[in-house]
Amino acid sequence: MESEGLRPLRGGVMPSEREFHDYLKRDPSLLGEPLLVIGSEVVTAFGGRLDLLAVDADANLHVLELKRDRTPREVVAQILDYGSWVSELSSEDVLDLAGRHLGQPFEAAFEGAFGQAPPDEFGSELRLTVVASALDPSSERIVSYLRTFGMPINAVFFTYLEDDDRRYLARSWLVTSEEGGSGTRGRKKPLWNGRDWYVSFGGDRNWEDARRYGFLSAGGGKFYSRTIRALPEEARVWVNVPGTGYVGVGVTTGPAQRFEDTVLATDGRDVPLHEQPLMGSYWHAGSNTDDDAEWVVPVEWLDTRSVTDAVWEKGMFANQNSACKLRQEFTLQRLSEHFDVDQ
Repeated sequence: MESEGLRPLRGGVMPSEREFHDYLKRDPSLLGEPLLVIGSEVVTAFGGRLDLLAVDADANLHVLELKRDRTPREVVAQILDYGSWVSELSSEDVLDLAGRHLGQPFEAAFEGAFGQAPPDEFGSELRLTVVASALDPSSERIVSYLRTFGMPINAVFFTYLEDDDRRYLARSWLVTSEEGGSGTRGRKKPLWNGRDWYVSFGGDRNWEDARRYGFLSAGGGKFYSRTIRALPEEARVWVNVPGTGYVGVGVTTGPAQRFEDTVLATDGRDVPLHEQPLMGSYWHAGSNTDDDAEWVVPVEWLDTRSVTDAVWEKGMFANQNSACKLRQEFTLQRLSEHFDVDQ
């Protein structure tokens, strides 16, 4: 076929496992779909070292175990072990791990990678992928057999090719995605009740200002202003002061407005919020654009408390978005026990 402009490529020696690890760490899309790596050589609770942990656009977690050469079947047991550990991580554990690896908030990195904000919770699927040049027949049989039971495990093979000074990686999967292996993690993403929202109220803002004048606010950048502006009217909002706990619950009574344009009903009269003796800081230097401005949402409080009496229990929902849907049943149940609201 060379006479028609085609010629076979030479098979080359695969890069070292370290080089291949770095390739995937920089560009996990080599696996065939957009991924964001949130952990590299992650030390597990039992002392193992997981090669790469990533998320896809649906916030499903991916465990990637790399082996350059032919892989003994023990690697299947190893990746199952890692998968069992990852499946037990809480959202807070994953966010902490991601933050340390990414050097920035997970939500910001996610939006940068996929062009959208992450879902309220990590996805209900966990995927285990062995990355290798080949598998021994025994490992292939084990992986294929496990998939018949819905185990989300697969193997991807890379062949290294050379053409003069150019190098190529050819990819093939042991089992195509249509051939079984649902990838469900055993717990479904909780449904949202259509009413409850989480709001983070922190930074230089002062909770006593919000209690007194009946508002919530966020801003200082697109990442922070976008979600607070999305709060609908008549949403029930649960307010968390980061690092402290939940301090109030109320119902929004209007759309978000820029801080300098906000007028609130206080003590029977309408008052411009920026003219009040506020204890917190709500102006942002250079906030000429809507993205950089502080946005205020009016709230009628149902029940509040001081930050010294904030409610927090291990496992409660927290998120770095200024606002998002609150669907975690554990948090809603615990908060309804502490605040004076209907279930």
